[in-house]
Amino acid sequence: MSARQQFESNATDLSEQTLGNIAVNLAGATAVFRALKLDFCCNGNVTLRQAAQDKNLDLSQLVGQLTALEHTEELPEEISADALIDHILTRYHDVHRAQLPELIRMAHRVETVHQANPHVPAGLADLLETIQREMLDHMAKEETILFPMLRSGGNPFVGQPIGMMRAEHISHGEALDRVNALTNDATPPPGACNTWRALYTGIAQFNDDLINHIHLENNVLFPAFESAPTPAKTGCGGGGQGCGCQ
Repeated sequence: MSARQQFESNATDLSEQTLGNIAVNLAGATAVFRALKLDFCCNGNVTLRQAAQDKNLDLSQLVGQLTALEHTEELPEEISADALIDHILTRYHDVHRAQLPELIRMAHRVETVHQANPHVPAGLADLLETIQREMLDHMAKEETILFPMLRSGGNPFVGQPIGMMRAEHISHGEALDRVNALTNDATPPPGACNTWRALYTGIAQFNDDLINHIHLENNVLFPAFESAPTPAKTGCGGGGQGCGCQ
């Protein structure tokens, strides 16, 4: 049984999982551990229960924080534009804003500590910082311009900002292609430390989240306000290959 399968089979009792196992298999856990000064790297063999006891932390509260990281996608078949926009804002915009700073922090650490390793993803932190800047700008435009227009029912000119967002989605997909190329599709090399493995787990989660985010906007939200939606020919990515979401 792989470490991931073992984690999933025991996920109902996180308190008996080790810090290292949780960090590697649960995207976002490293940020929780870092905020609470729980050493998942050098003391990754300590169980969550023992770590909480050593730090005088409330175990049930800590388990609740970690459980909340396990996002689920449960949307009704029929959903209003308002409700879908609310879902996108909380499930994706807020999540991306939390994901990227932690991924960037871990990428800088991995590139610095393991710079002599031939498998190190050199340039990953800079690429993630570029993605963060572009996504923050993109999400701000949706939140301040496009989404208010859609909430009010749209107008004859809404196609222009939707077209701009679709074009930026293609750029986001191309950036994901570059991230996947640098990280061997988020596959850590043999012997990778907990931080490196946790980084790639987080990147895999970010990849899935962003693809689902783009899918909801391109294929569910936007077409309701377009007279003749035109699907992208190459998925979310570019280069004729897309990002693998089709």
